[in-house]
Amino acid sequence: MQKEVKAQFIDSEQIDKTLVQSQAVDNACVRDILAKAKELHGLEMAEVAALSAVTDPGLIEEMFAAARQVKQEIYGSRLVLFAPLYVSNRCTNECTYCAFRARNQEVTRRTLTQDEIAAEIRVLLEQGHKRVLLVAGESYPDKEGFNYVLKSVDTIYKTTTGRGGIRRVNVNVAPLTVEQFRELKAADIGAYQIFQETYHRETYARVHVAGMKRNYDWRVTAVERAMEAGIRDVGIGPLFGLADWRYELLALMQHIHHLELRFGCGPHTISVPRLEPAVGSEVASHPPHAVSDADFLKIIAILRLAVPSTGLVMSTRESAEIRRKSYQIGISQTSAGSRTDPGGYEEVEGDFHSSQFQVGDNRPLDEVVREVAAMGFIPSFCTACYRSGRTGKDFMDLAKPGAIKYNCEPNALSTFREYLDDYASPETRAAGEQLIAEQLAKMDGRQQRIVTPMLARVNGGQRDVFV
Repeated sequence: MQKEVKAQFIDSEQIDKTLVQSQAVDNACVRDILAKAKELHGLEMAEVAALSAVTDPGLIEEMFAAARQVKQEIYGSRLVLFAPLYVSNRCTNECTYCAFRARNQEVTRRTLTQDEIAAEIRVLLEQGHKRVLLVAGESYPDKEGFNYVLKSVDTIYKTTTGRGGIRRVNVNVAPLTVEQFRELKAADIGAYQIFQETYHRETYARVHVAGMKRNYDWRVTAVERAMEAGIRDVGIGPLFGLADWRYELLALMQHIHHLELRFGCGPHTISVPRLEPAVGSEVASHPPHAVSDADFLKIIAILRLAVPSTGLVMSTRESAEIRRKSYQIGISQTSAGSRTDPGGYEEVEGDFHSSQFQVGDNRPLDEVVREVAAMGFIPSFCTACYRSGRTGKDFMDLAKPGAIKYNCEPNALSTFREYLDDYASPETRAAGEQLIAEQLAKMDGRQQRIVTPMLARVNGGQRDVFV
C-alpha cells in the first residue's frame, strides 16, 4: 500500500468556532447570503453555518425558494434516474450502523456470480434503466480480489437485451490505491463514489471498530487518489445521523474546498443518505444524532445554494413524500425501484435480511417516472456527458453559468421519449406525452432548435440520441 496522507484539511477547531459564531447572525444577514447564493457563485463555510442556524419558518421558506431558483437556473427541469446494483454484501469491516458489518449474524451473505450479475442487469434493462451504480462490501472472492469489481463492470456493459444495454456504470466500492483506480478508469466507469460516513474523527473511531475502514485518513483521501488516477467525476457525502449534521456540512465544505484547490474542481455529486433501520444494528435504528425531516430538507436546500453546480443525489432510503419535497429544493439525481440486497431485482420482492438498510420508497420505476413527470420534472436517463467528455472541470465550466441545461434538458427529453416508447405503462406514457408538450412550449428558441430534431429521430426509431 502506498504512503498514507494525513487529512489535515478537515479542521475540527475551525468548524466548532464557525458554528458558535453563526448563532449571532441576524435575519438581514441571512437574506444577504440568500441573495448572494442566487448569483450562482456558491457560499463560504461561514455562510453555510449561518444558514444551518436558521429556525424562523419564514426564512426557511425563503431559503427553499432560493434553492428552487438556483436548481432551475443550473439544471433546468431534468431529474436523472438510476439504480444501485449490489453485487455483494460480504464485508471485513465492523461498522456499527451497517447491516453488512462482518460480525452481524442476522444477515444472509451473498456474492453474485457474473451470470447472476447479468441476470440482475437484464431485469433493470427491461424496466428501462440505463445508468447503474455498482455497490459492493469490502470483501471480494479470494481468488479474484479487486479484479472481481473489474469483471463485474465488464459484465454489466456486455449484458444487453433487444432494446440495448446499460450506458454508464458508476462505482461505489472501498478505497483503492492509485494503480487500482487507474484500472477502474480503464474499465470505462463514469463516476467513483465513496461516503466518509462521518467527518467527525472521534465519532468515526467510535462507529468503525474493526477492519480497514477504521482508517479515517485512508478513506477521506480516496477521492484524491481517484482524481490522481484520472477519474474526473467523484461523489462524496456523509451519512447523516452519526454526528451533528451542522458539523458534517461544514466539514463537507472543507473537503470540497480542498479538492478545488488541488484539482481545480470539486466533487461531481454529493449524496445525502440518512441513517435508516438496518438488520442487526441498534445504531441505525436509534441514530446518535437523528436528523428530523425538517432539518433534512434544510440540508438539501443549503447544499444546493452552497455548491450550485454540483449534483445532489437522493436515495430510496427516504419515503416517497420526502423524496417529492427534495426534488423541489435541490435534488438533481435520484435512484428509483431500488433493491439493496444482492440478487434483489431478479427476486422481485427483495430480502431485508440481505439488505444494507431499509428502503423507504419501494415503488417500481414506472410509478416513480409517472410521478416525476406529473410534478413537471423531466425524468432523465441521460449518460451523454460521460461519453462526450463533459466531465470534471469541463462539466463544471458549463454548469456554473447555467449553460449545461442546454445539454441536460434536450438529452433528458430524448431519453424520456425513448423510455415512453419502449418501457412505459399506458398511464405513464400519457403523463409523459403531456410533460413533453409542456416542456417544448416553455423552451426558448435555442433549446427548441436543438431538441425538436432529436425527438424526431427517436420517434423514427433511433435510440441513444444526445448532444
